[in-house]
Amino acid sequence: MTVRSLPSVFNGSLDLGIIGGTGLYHLDCLEPIAVLPPMETPWGTTSSSITISKFKGNSSSHLHVAFIARHGLNHEYPPTRIPFRANMAALKHLKCKGVLSFSAVGSLQQHIKPRDFVLPQQIIDRTKGIRESSYFNDTGLVGHVMFGNPFSSSFASYIYNNFKSTLTNEESDEPCLLHYNKDLTVVCMEGPQFSTRAESKMYRLLGGDVINMSVLPEAKLARECELPYQMICMSTDYDAWKDDEEPVTVEQVIGNLTNNGQNANKLASNIINKMANELPEFLVNGDGLKGSIKMSISTKPEAMSKETLSKLRFLFPDYW
Repeated sequence: MTVRSLPSVFNGSLDLGIIGGTGLYHLDCLEPIAVLPPMETPWGTTSSSITISKFKGNSSSHLHVAFIARHGLNHEYPPTRIPFRANMAALKHLKCKGVLSFSAVGSLQQHIKPRDFVLPQQIIDRTKGIRESSYFNDTGLVGHVMFGNPFSSSFASYIYNNFKSTLTNEESDEPCLLHYNKDLTVVCMEGPQFSTRAESKMYRLLGGDVINMSVLPEAKLARECELPYQMICMSTDYDAWKDDEEPVTVEQVIGNLTNNGQNANKLASNIINKMANELPEFLVNGDGLKGSIKMSISTKPEAMSKETLSKLRFLFPDYW
């Protein structure tokens, strides 16, 4: 069955949402069963169509996965213009239980080599405030969402404990490593330009381990949607901090994307295969996030904006 002949609607239950970043536009382990056209949401249209798939290697599994290309299927959205709110709202509206995100990153530390993967647990925000970062930016409904731990440690532990030996490096004897600890930090910069050498050194002093242009507001929006969220960062270069090397170029970044893409496919395949056999508890119970949005609202019920509430019902049809 070709993509064009697949259904454009899906009425089943969804388990996992996957957001693919630079160099990752599909996953070989998945068999598409429907392709939904770019979804209209109260916050705009998703950056790509949404492919609904099942795992190829387990015919008895009922696990369903939704895939969105963050930058569009032809990489047409620069970081600042990605419709982050629409993408996350669509996954929430489709009733995904959690979100696994992939992103190319630059390394800010010597021990995180190009082609290594990282499971960050903290974020430093260096965006410019021009991205829409909340579903509560409209007047008439104020929500303050806890964000001290921006990722799902349960999700990260699940990946690391089960699949830390998955990555391979066919072109070298040096292994590709999967890094994880509670303090691993991703810096999110505005882009689309890469860092200056001075900026790159500053980010190292701030405690950054890797740097990208897309974890924010994606992680914030996932939290506002009560979705367990974990990003897998795929290192492509050493950014610009090394004095003895030329600043990073696009050619260097692209050169490592192929190996990272292969490893991302392999890692995702193993994760999805294990989930197909048994859905992890943090996806079943919502990782402690269910109901958190109700607790975050500061506005008195009689003062809540009906227009804003109408939008939020796209995410939470049973809350208000």
